Amino acid sequence: MNLSFNQVDYLVLGCYILALFFIGFYLNRKEKGQEDIFLGGRTLKWWQIGFSMFSANAGPMMLIGFAGIGFSHGIVGSNFELLAWVFLMLLAMAFLPYYLKAKISTIPQFLLIRFGKRSYNFLVIYSLISILVVWLGSALYAGGLLISGIFGCSLFTAIVVIACIATSFTAVGGLKAVVRTGVFQSVIIIASSIVLTFIGFQKIGGIGSLMSQTPANYWKLFLPASHPEYSWISIVLGYPVVAIYYWCADQTIVQKVLAAKDLREGQYGAVFIAALKIIMPLIFIVPGIMCYVLFKDTAQPDNAYITMIKRLMPHGLLGLSIAALIAALIDTVSSSLNAFCTVFTLDVVTQVKVLDQKQQVRMGRWVTLIAAICGVGIAMLFSYSGKDFFELSQGLVSILAPPLSVVFLAGVMWKRVNSTAAEIVLYGGGLLCLILGACHVLNYPYKGYWPHFLMLSFYIFVALSVVIIIISLLTKPKENMALPSLLESKNEVVGSSKTTWLVWLALAAVMILIYVIFN
Repeated sequence: MNLSFNQVDYLVLGCYILALFFIGFYLNRKEKGQEDIFLGGRTLKWWQIGFSMFSANAGPMMLIGFAGIGFSHGIVGSNFELLAWVFLMLLAMAFLPYYLKAKISTIPQFLLIRFGKRSYNFLVIYSLISILVVWLGSALYAGGLLISGIFGCSLFTAIVVIACIATSFTAVGGLKAVVRTGVFQSVIIIASSIVLTFIGFQKIGGIGSLMSQTPANYWKLFLPASHPEYSWISIVLGYPVVAIYYWCADQTIVQKVLAAKDLREGQYGAVFIAALKIIMPLIFIVPGIMCYVLFKDTAQPDNAYITMIKRLMPHGLLGLSIAALIAALIDTVSSSLNAFCTVFTLDVVTQVKVLDQKQQVRMGRWVTLIAAICGVGIAMLFSYSGKDFFELSQGLVSILAPPLSVVFLAGVMWKRVNSTAAEIVLYGGGLLCLILGACHVLNYPYKGYWPHFLMLSFYIFVALSVVIIIISLLTKPKENMALPSLLESKNEVVGSSKTTWLVWLALAAVMILIYVIFN
């Protein structure tokens, strides 16, 4: 990458690091107690929740990956941001009331209440593995590649430095520190990306000039069904399967709303990040399209974001842009560490030994440190697989999501679903998905045999949905269910104000308008 920093850039980076530690340590010095480590005392406001979810979601692979999609395909990648509002609404208006009513601290605990111990243990194990591999290991590896390329240090050194910074304030301050730094880092990411987009428009001459210098299909949100990578059918059918689990049942994301002061604050926080999704294509994907116009002869999709920073950002703002990438990385890692220590301490350790409040805090800090060490090891293992590993891992995540999406959606929507049906879908469906995912990645029996991973995810989801319905109807329903279904208690469980629904309606109108304009 060979970015040429001067003293101003290093000063900006230094100020960012100092501000990060000030927010992570100094402002957290008065926080005490178990809930401050795991759920921030359940005192989070809507803006804290929204910004924290944003920064955990906006990892370095998103910044770099979305710019790459913009460079090679245009705005079609915006679907993964714009369509997220549907599932954030599902989280806020359907899942969150159940979670808060049950007073759970981790997502697996919902399955414990709804379906029993075996389903609970399945998700505990799955959550720990997914956090370590999909969130922590991949973020550390991606960030290590980025930092080592920028500063010229070894990959191992970059990964260790990132892990140490994120672990330090996460272990000491818990979720409150993660949220505080997440708000700060969201502002850095958004401000830097807006500046980059503005400078790009100035260089090109405005939106009209940009559109005139790109293929027409670059400005279509839905591409033809024959498109090999981003057909509209794959997006419309396959993306929801992954999104239900990612936005509604993933510990790293949902932990932020579990820490809400009350239901309304949690719902407003979800609305807030859904609204932020409107601007994300503009500041994350459009710079990639700009790179195609300005530097298509020298740039590649994978380095489109870095090329724009290197070629357009003046000194000082260059340092701010790199600080934004580091911010995205640090917050993803810290959120992952906090989610791992929460699940492990509250769902694994407590099954073996009863801990008092102080012991849980102490255990959580040690688990955070151990998770960081494991994450470094996994990240280094990833280095032997090459950069393409991330594309493969994203495909695997999409294929492995269906069992969890089916069980969580059915568990909230339909009282008749029982533990027998849930366990068969989780264990049997999980094994099936693992086998199909491996075959898909290895191109077995031959390349081109399997459909696109989003379509395969949809097919598995439909099949498992049929299974859970049939088994539930053929087996005895659970008696005295702790939580009523959504359809049975619209007012009692959801408890949402008309104002909240009106805000979602307004957001839906904006999203529909965007799709009308760009199709």
